[in-house]
Amino acid sequence: MSLTVIDKIAWIHLRDSKVLGARSAGKETYYFPGGKREPGETDEQTLIREIEEELTVRIEPDTIKPFGVFEAAAHGKAEGVAVKMTCLTAEYSGTLEPASEIAELAWLSYSDRERVSAVSQLIFDRLHELDLLH
Repeated sequence: MSLTVIDKIAWIHLRDSKVLGARSAGKETYYFPGGKREPGETDEQTLIREIEEELTVRIEPDTIKPFGVFEAAAHGKAEGVAVKMTCLTAEYSGTLEPASEIAELAWLSYSDRERVSAVSQLIFDRLHELDLLH
């Protein structure tokens, strides 16, 4: 059986030991803002485009830094489908506002771990180990 991998870029944005999460309309699970790469896009280009579409803010390109790559079973997908999440941190300008398919933004703490997807739980654990998420 072959494994299908969904390639996604995620923005890890921390404030006061909490991390920014987004919830799509009609869903209960929170995700990290970001999304799928379009053909030919770099990680940075995907991040900038997706965050502008979803949150109406502009990522500052010279502040983008890698945080890590995490892989787990894809939430709500068939068995054999995994998601590979390339996580980046960055500063932004503008005001965070949900847009596109995003219904709500929330500042999540480690106690919200059960409210996020499997791959996001791995990222929550890493942030917690680094004492960045409480």
